Amino acid sequence: MQIELRDIRKTFGSVRANAGISLLIPPASIQGILGENGAGKSTLMKILSGFILPDSGDIIMDGSRVVIHSPADAIRRGVGMLHQDPLDFPPLKILDDFILGRRGAVFPDRRKAAREFRQLAAQFDFDLDSEAYVDTLTVGERQQLEILRLLWFGAGVLILDEPTTGISQPQKEKLFATLRKLADQGMTIIFVSHKLEDVELLCSRVAVFRQGELVGSAEPPYETKSLVRMMFSRDLAFTGRTSVPPGGPILSLRGVSLEALRLQIRDVSFEARAGEVIGLAGMEGSGQSVLLSACAGLAQPVSGRVRLGENDVTGLSYHAFMKRGVAYLPAARLEQGLVAGLSLADHFILSEGVGGIFIDRGRAQDLASDRIRTYNIKGAPSHQVESLSGGNQQRMLLALLKESLSLILLEHPTRGLDIESTLYIWSKLRERCAQGAAIVFISADLDEVLQYSDRVLVFFSGRVSPPLPAEGLSVEKLGGLIGGKGWDVLASAAVAHG
Repeated sequence: MQIELRDIRKTFGSVRANAGISLLIPPASIQGILGENGAGKSTLMKILSGFILPDSGDIIMDGSRVVIHSPADAIRRGVGMLHQDPLDFPPLKILDDFILGRRGAVFPDRRKAAREFRQLAAQFDFDLDSEAYVDTLTVGERQQLEILRLLWFGAGVLILDEPTTGISQPQKEKLFATLRKLADQGMTIIFVSHKLEDVELLCSRVAVFRQGELVGSAEPPYETKSLVRMMFSRDLAFTGRTSVPPGGPILSLRGVSLEALRLQIRDVSFEARAGEVIGLAGMEGSGQSVLLSACAGLAQPVSGRVRLGENDVTGLSYHAFMKRGVAYLPAARLEQGLVAGLSLADHFILSEGVGGIFIDRGRAQDLASDRIRTYNIKGAPSHQVESLSGGNQQRMLLALLKESLSLILLEHPTRGLDIESTLYIWSKLRERCAQGAAIVFISADLDEVLQYSDRVLVFFSGRVSPPLPAEGLSVEKLGGLIGGKGWDVLASAAVAHG
């Protein structure tokens, strides 16, 4: 199916999300949409997929002008969208989620649906059990389920919004193989991303957005510097790893064992020292989130001891950890990190305690405005936090960090952020290290783990490696460990590096 967008315009108050975008997307192609956070990529795709209506402009599908009123209307016209966080229902079985929303009989034929589900899954080599529950799936498997569901609904155009955020390297490779196969079968794929490497690796053409406008396009072979220049209107400086000389221990775990649903972690021991960055790498669900929660007092060990500095804090609450200078930034931004319905200024009031008996609204507005500028958040103090894009919500979480911290724990700290924002955020985190804080973070991006970590803990099915110096690792070696290969040499490697 050929898609043509003509002079699409959309504003939200004073913000020009799309400023007259015109784009032709040929059938059987993988069209990349590249741009920084807030460039207008997701807005345009939400217009095409029926989530919002444009203020003006036309959508042309195979030569005919159409008006798409809703996501259901879009899927009837053959357009399906896979969101950054898949839209599914965790309490349901996979088959029930697969069927949900399908037009037809009030009581669907489950046997027929299960048979067609298995046939589709086998076609793309997806290992999904239709009787399992959605909440047992990784993000990558949830994406696979949603792709199968959209194909079953008859999608001929598949839109993917930042699909590699939060999935592992093997899951990304599987996803890319699936998209190439779909394009070969005649589908039109629209791949929205801020990741240059993903676009260059996958897409047959790319359109670059900046501040709501289409500023350029390119076809292979791509020139990375040219794409960066189009995205940001300037070149960006990429720096190597910069380490801070480590100080004394901030966080110490000794023989810690943890239990979670379908997962046990045994006998974990390590220290995070002042000025040090420790990366936690592994397939989603391998135990790194459980361990990070224990470092914040959100999960209690079944055995072993946790210390902050000289203090034994085993069994204490998250609030007790917070009082000792610990900050925890979860991956679930709106569900756990931010409060939907509150403005940006309200969040700083809660975070900083602005005021006494009476809230100092003026000071809160000034603080919010200052942090918005510092962290380049696309929003205003009065905006509700859920109105921000995913990347801007992540920047908001980082902007809420208190000034004086000894330990910062982060799940996917640059999830959904563009290159410029990633470089900036890590420069700010490294400033924290220079001030004596230790950082422990989780990332599915192996390049990020190796780029910014001093040492790395690798997770595989509940097993945890000793801390490994990042400078002695490569993406290939780290990927092998995450997949369960090379664990027999970890103990000797740890001894060799002290």
